[in-house]
Amino acid sequence: QVQLVESGGGLVQPGGSLRLSCAASGIRFNIYAMGWYRQASGKQRELVATITSGGITNYGDSVKGRFTISRDNAQNTVYLQMNSLKREDTAVYFCNVRTSPFNSNYWGVGTLVTVSS
Repeated sequence: QVQLVESGGGLVQPGGSLRLSCAASGIRFNIYAMGWYRQASGKQRELVATITSGGITNYGDSVKGRFTISRDNAQNTVYLQMNSLKREDTAVYFCNVRTSPFNSNYWGVGTLVTVSS
């Protein structure tokens, strides 16, 4: 059974930093790309960042230069380092993996990030 468990969310002031973690189980973690997405209240879910099994990264335009995705295959964990946070980064952040051979899509339950003074 695939499980993705996010942690690290919370309240932070504008300009601050947070580090999110996503612990995966039930998959061969090292062979899959992993992703972070977010959904703000009243908005559609959007891509934040992805990282391939080989470490190639991709970012949404709104977070480029501020967020960094990384992975630790020994710990089956993917991270999202978020710096220079803005109020508009407030959202629930979700971890994602799409597995083969059936292209199954899995999501964690999310972790809330609130950027406010």
